[in-house]
Amino acid sequence: MDKPIGKVTHYYDKIGVAVVEMKKPLKVGDTIKISGHDNECTQTITSLQVEHVQVQKIAAGKEGALKTEKAVKEGDVIYLVAK
Repeated sequence: MDKPIGKVTHYYDKIGVAVVEMKKPLKVGDTIKISGHDNECTQTITSLQVEHVQVQKIAAGKEGALKTEKAVKEGDVIYLVAK
């Protein structure tokens, strides 16, 4: 079962980047599902940023940004996909 680990707080549609607030850590290589607003997509994390700096992990309780393969919306929930 997929576990909710965060949510989208903003989406920049011109560059395809979501600002996310994490309840659990998220790292490069994780597979996530973003779900909400009649939309759902699954992808593997290839790039994360915190304050415009490339990082390998966003810690629990922190905000960061990730490139998304499809458009998402504010309030969409991020789930960690069990491997």
